[in-house]
Amino acid sequence: MPFIDSFSIYLLDEPEAALSPLKQLALIAFVLEVLKKENVQFIMATHSPILVGIPGARIYEIQEDGMQEVKYKETDHYRITKTFLDNPEYYLRHF
Repeated sequence: MPFIDSFSIYLLDEPEAALSPLKQLALIAFVLEVLKKENVQFIMATHSPILVGIPGARIYEIQEDGMQEVKYKETDHYRITKTFLDNPEYYLRHF
């Protein structure tokens, strides 16, 4: 009987909903540690620009015309968060 490696898939749906930014960073550390030790894949649906930034991640964005792979800094979540943090007054000027 041939040896079959075990393989695990973890599906995470918006884990940031219950995590502070610091805990999101801890989740990234956990994911990266697990990836080093095990034959595993993480599939994560997230709106978090922190979690989208996991090093080495393949990022897919769902858009009107389908799903496509994008680079981290091309995601709406990254661009909007970055511009907001760089200049919150721009976004809040009408309030």
